[in-house]
Amino acid sequence: MSDERQTVILGDRRYAVHRKWARLPAGESFGFVSDLMVDADGRIHVAQRGSDRPILVFERDGKLAGTWGAGQLADPHYLNAAPDGSILVADRDAHQILRFDRAGTLLQGLGRRHFPALDAPFNHPTAAAQTPDGEIYVADGYGNSSVHRFAADGSLIATWGGHGDGPGAFTTPHAIWIDRYDRVLVGDRENNRIQVFDRKGAYLTEWGDFYHPMQIWVDDRDMVFVTDQIPRISLLNAEGELVGRCRGAINGAHGLSGDAEGNLYLAELPPQEITKLERLN
Repeated sequence: MSDERQTVILGDRRYAVHRKWARLPAGESFGFVSDLMVDADGRIHVAQRGSDRPILVFERDGKLAGTWGAGQLADPHYLNAAPDGSILVADRDAHQILRFDRAGTLLQGLGRRHFPALDAPFNHPTAAAQTPDGEIYVADGYGNSSVHRFAADGSLIATWGGHGDGPGAFTTPHAIWIDRYDRVLVGDRENNRIQVFDRKGAYLTEWGDFYHPMQIWVDDRDMVFVTDQIPRISLLNAEGELVGRCRGAINGAHGLSGDAEGNLYLAELPPQEITKLERLN
């Protein structure tokens, strides 16, 4: 682990910043680091775009434990843990959402591989999230400007959105999260906001004062973490009220996640590295 002891604060939380926390074997380097997530065992799964090792898995001490996804993932953009422990991957430029178990076995696929669809699933999707009852919500964000709602079996239930900057419209829906209040939080990147919907797609509200929000992660206290391109991390409560901000990344964290101990992990680019924010209090 890095010896740096720079500290940052978010609300009532203080963190030590550990740059270059994840360690690769000698002579190896990261590819285009895009996102990461923490599984139920506390291992960190890191997505790399354009790599023959698309997913790297690190132990809690930052040591490389293994890889998966080779030959199955072309352009992993964002990862999200599903309630059942599986992992949803937005394979952006392959125009699919894929579900894997933690060992990297493919379990489910949504969308037609390498076949983009205009105004339908998918045209460069960015992120996916699942509810406890199995429904899957997808931000279809680069070619389309939509959110899609799927049943657990992968059948499409509904689509909402469209190009624009009004309530319910999007310009690059880039991140998505379902909170325990059954709200769908969507990072509407180029519109500099988080839009909040119910599960049927009805617009509820929006949270502003971001600059190109990138990723959303919500902890077990319903606190909402948002990384944007300032670069900074914002901490909000469940009502969207700002609690704190810090600059945990050098040039911006494209991905963000946390573990059960309250530590945060950042997928930074460039330079390509994984930063750990170690919870001190």
